[in-house]
Amino acid sequence: MTRVSQNDILVVGAGIAGLTLGLCLQEKGIPCRILEKSPAIKPLGVGINVLPHATRVLHALGLGPALYAVGVRTVEAGFFNRFGQLIFTDPLGTAAGYVTPQYSIHRGDLQKVLADAFVARAGADRLVEGVTCSRAEETGAGVTLMLEDADGAALPPMVGRAVVACDGIHSNLRKQLHPNEGPPRYSGYNMWRGVTVWPRILTGATMIRAGWLETGKMVIYPIRDAVDGDGNQLVNWVAEVSRPLLKQPRDWNKPGKLEDFIDAFADWHFDWLDVPALIRGAEVILDFPMVDQDPLPFWTRGRVTLMGDAAHPMVPRGSNGAGQAILDAECLTNLLVQGRAPEDAFAAYEAERLEATSKVVLINRVAPPDIIIKEVVERTGDRPFENIDDVISRDELTAFQQQYKEVAGYDLATLQAKANS
Repeated sequence: MTRVSQNDILVVGAGIAGLTLGLCLQEKGIPCRILEKSPAIKPLGVGINVLPHATRVLHALGLGPALYAVGVRTVEAGFFNRFGQLIFTDPLGTAAGYVTPQYSIHRGDLQKVLADAFVARAGADRLVEGVTCSRAEETGAGVTLMLEDADGAALPPMVGRAVVACDGIHSNLRKQLHPNEGPPRYSGYNMWRGVTVWPRILTGATMIRAGWLETGKMVIYPIRDAVDGDGNQLVNWVAEVSRPLLKQPRDWNKPGKLEDFIDAFADWHFDWLDVPALIRGAEVILDFPMVDQDPLPFWTRGRVTLMGDAAHPMVPRGSNGAGQAILDAECLTNLLVQGRAPEDAFAAYEAERLEATSKVVLINRVAPPDIIIKEVVERTGDRPFENIDDVISRDELTAFQQQYKEVAGYDLATLQAKANS
């Protein structure tokens, strides 16, 4: 028997994109239902950053207090070479003049904030767990989703007014729309991630980028404050190293091995941080190849469209994956509110967001925010320097940062213009 929700927008996936879209739609009085393949939402993954262009959306949804309670409001980015020497400090979030903060936060904490808010506002029946969407078919009555349970057994289909696929990097609906798409594009670098309980580093709200990919690069930032009685934080770290591609699935939760990468950081003992000790302090290490997909020619067919990682998976550099998904959700909701038919709103959403996100995918490949470290490595021959001003000017360093912010849509002038429009 077909379950019918013909007035609902059906959202496939209860990750960052799907839950944000659900909250945006609910806020505007547009009925929706979110379908999630996991039997229950659990705090998977490690840390992510949400930049001010996206936190503006979340604060407008009234989530500021909940985010304040579980995340760290990042105040600066510190760029270092592999010898622990400071190259550049860039203020972030409200410290840089933005209205809303940049949050460094455990992905599971962010997902829980979004899920709790959606259930509280829309009702528990609007979040359906334990169902996988295998295919979507347009009919005169709307769009029918073919569903399966966790064992692959068929469930009754569900009909909605339209469907938004927020089902991540392994999206079945992306595969349906693009059955001949090529394999993921490997960047040449692998990443290992973990979280470690650790004393405050530098300001206690600094996002650290150190070293470069060929010899080993680290990204380090706190994601929870005061996790014990000693004032320690939960610190997220990411190790990135040039490696040949191993045949492995794109699984954000695949366990990793310390011996596969620790050698690249064995001598990273700085006055302000013992990096090997930080890495070894993690209870669990996760392993993920740094891959993305070439930008798609289209996301939308009729009343079916893609969003978030299902639409534009990007190399995890630049702290922009979650942010772009949140901007997708805001954009599509605003277009649906205008009273357009779903297929017209979806087409307009694609026209606005596909090109913008494609630019972010491509700049993440060649010129992410930490490209300034590569520039310094090349100018110094990967050796310590005596004075950074003799290597590169502050104007050059600032220009590198500004270029990325403008492409990604979170430079201060752009956000101030949006706020005043």
